[in-house]
Amino acid sequence: MTALPSPSYAADREARYSTLREIERRAIWLAVRMIDWANHDRPNPDGLKVGGHQASSTSVATILTYLYLDYLRRDDKVAIKPHASPMFHALQYLLGHLESEQLKTLRSMGGLQAYPSKSKDPDRSYVDFSTGSVGLGPAATLFSAAADRYRSLHFDVAEPRRRFIAVLGDAELDEGNVWEAIAEKACARLGNVLWIVDVNRQSLDRVRSGSSIMEFAKRFESSGWHVVEAKYGTRIQEYCARAGDEALLRVLDSLENREYQRLLREPVEGFRRSLGEATPIDISRVAPDLTDGDLWELLRDLGGHDFQALAAATAACDAMVDRPSVLFAHTVKGWCLPSAGEQMNHAALLSPKQMDDLRATLGISPEREWDRLDPESAAGGLCRLRASELRRGPSELRSLAPVLEMPENWNDKYPESFSTQEAFGRIMTRVAASSIGKNVVTVSPDVATSTNLGGYINRAGVFSPDETPFEGSAGSVLRWNESREGRHIELGISEMNLFFMLGELGLIDDPGGRPLVPIGTVYDPFICRGLDSLINACYSGASFVLVGTPSGVSLAPEGGAHQSLITPSIALSLPGIDYLEPAFACELDWLMSEAIGLVARREGAAYLRLTTRAVDQTLLSETMEAKGAAWIRDRALTGGYVFKDFDMKLGDLGGAVTLVGAGAVFPEVVEAARMLESEGVAVRIVNLTGPGRVFRRWRRQERAIVTGKADSLARDPLIGELFRPGVPIVSVHDAAPQAFSWLGSMVGVPAVNVGVDGFGESGTIKDLYSKFGLLADQIVNAALLAVHYRST
Repeated sequence: MTALPSPSYAADREARYSTLREIERRAIWLAVRMIDWANHDRPNPDGLKVGGHQASSTSVATILTYLYLDYLRRDDKVAIKPHASPMFHALQYLLGHLESEQLKTLRSMGGLQAYPSKSKDPDRSYVDFSTGSVGLGPAATLFSAAADRYRSLHFDVAEPRRRFIAVLGDAELDEGNVWEAIAEKACARLGNVLWIVDVNRQSLDRVRSGSSIMEFAKRFESSGWHVVEAKYGTRIQEYCARAGDEALLRVLDSLENREYQRLLREPVEGFRRSLGEATPIDISRVAPDLTDGDLWELLRDLGGHDFQALAAATAACDAMVDRPSVLFAHTVKGWCLPSAGEQMNHAALLSPKQMDDLRATLGISPEREWDRLDPESAAGGLCRLRASELRRGPSELRSLAPVLEMPENWNDKYPESFSTQEAFGRIMTRVAASSIGKNVVTVSPDVATSTNLGGYINRAGVFSPDETPFEGSAGSVLRWNESREGRHIELGISEMNLFFMLGELGLIDDPGGRPLVPIGTVYDPFICRGLDSLINACYSGASFVLVGTPSGVSLAPEGGAHQSLITPSIALSLPGIDYLEPAFACELDWLMSEAIGLVARREGAAYLRLTTRAVDQTLLSETMEAKGAAWIRDRALTGGYVFKDFDMKLGDLGGAVTLVGAGAVFPEVVEAARMLESEGVAVRIVNLTGPGRVFRRWRRQERAIVTGKADSLARDPLIGELFRPGVPIVSVHDAAPQAFSWLGSMVGVPAVNVGVDGFGESGTIKDLYSKFGLLADQIVNAALLAVHYRST
């Protein structure tokens, strides 16, 4: 990457860093004060500690000030260390992106969030990544850069390459997802990625081992990363250069972390003696010209608190264009605070006396403690200049994404016996050849072919920044051609990485209005392995299609380890994702078309739970003839439809029952209905194609009543169409029974929920269905039980 030109205000280096230091001091005060205000000044009827992280905010004060007031370009994207949220907001205020009263809303409803949020913070236009769970922010930058590279190569984007930067605590490197991310080959050679590690030697509860950073550095290097360390500041380096001896650096290097942290709290008087007691090196002849005060100051002269050291380190990283960089910037947790270096300072709050002392130390007037910097000063002028250079418009992705021309279906003809997973493969082959195919990108963690993406890959190819010739035999069914034009991204076996990639592909902004439509496939039971990054993607507002297949105990021979039970419950509980489970191929056809359009418009994410069990497609023929394809399609997209209504010839509906099925078990539901009718029981069958859609319609109604936004519960037309008042319900599902247990409450009737309430095992489908009560005759027993409940 070409070196950045020096800004106009950087002509005088010393004046430049002095100005940055003044801005840093004001930002430190504002960050610490907003936490103090939230805990001590703002009315708090709960009586609970509001919290905030004063020490964690100040440890990155220099780093964030340097980034926002010197280093960043407008289109660069930054993930902020979660516990440094107040420092980020303080800087956004100084740049004019917040008002002073908003600083007083930290951790309050509608105010500044505890951790940076793309969707909820008032200054969200400048929040590039939602962070909270440690370790997620850094990984997100890596996958966002990979998504940006894909977008740039596919749409021939000519704008300057933007950088993807993460500021993270050294304790975040304990998270396993970090190492899954840096090992991912699909993210290799991203030279525009920079992670700045805040090496403050502390985690939440303890002082960290001194060897951990060296170990981390080796792991980064072995994964192809460029490693830079900013351990010491300019003053101590210049002293050693003048002295012609690095003995003082060797003394400091010899300190164990616990000893270093202890020395931070030692008084100035007698400091040389304290230093000598902490190191095995004889310091009697080390830096004899330095006083106790000099040594005390130089102990704190760390690279992460030195603008010049940070500038040199980031310049070295920018020069490394062919691989990502990690910068280990050494800092003090609680920098400038009386709690600096204390083992338990993570959640500690300064006392009123300590706040007064800090105000005096930083030169803050009590009457103007919430003010911005004087606009006529050098610091205020720099803030104005940088605000102009970094200014962004509203981050409304929907306005950037044109509505693609979506077909109502993919016009395929399916065999009489067919599974939804097989149908998905056929649909994706047609998608690859369609006019919207160039917008679609598929992702899979090494299970592309076993989730039926083989045909799609043959048409669309596999994405790689480099051309890789096909090496298979001429008769090979699968042609694994890798090129820049490929539209499938193959990941290693890491579900965490899958959801990071899906999320960032579904969030990447494109001013040219060329939306990416990411579709990911994964074995349904292993969704849980990547749940943290899936939740983060949904919280961030990402749009994507997730296909979980194969699923449930219908995957009978594979055994309990591969038979998913709780994924429907997860999808029902997780905001931002739409849970769909079609039984028939044509339903999947319609739902896929709608889901692709939903993602293209950046309106959310969809989860399709599919199966390898073949279902008799002719079961739908009678309903199709009676109602028509258009009617069924409309209802299927809404969430469900009446597959078969009551036979009124059977008389009084007092003994009637509604059978509700979804997905693979639908044939058993139909057979059970036939058996019940042969015994004179009136049966309605409901095919729940979108359980999540029906559930959320009901919850919206109830929430309106509970929160006082509605006076009465107006019956939802879809729910009124699907269910009859007073008629008991039996739900049948190839998953945990509680996933549909809300149906009875929704209608206000007794319900028996048939499902899988134990771990499965290997066997035939009939074996497994029998074990969990999913066979037709067992469903009949459940129906009779439901009728009994109603009568009693």
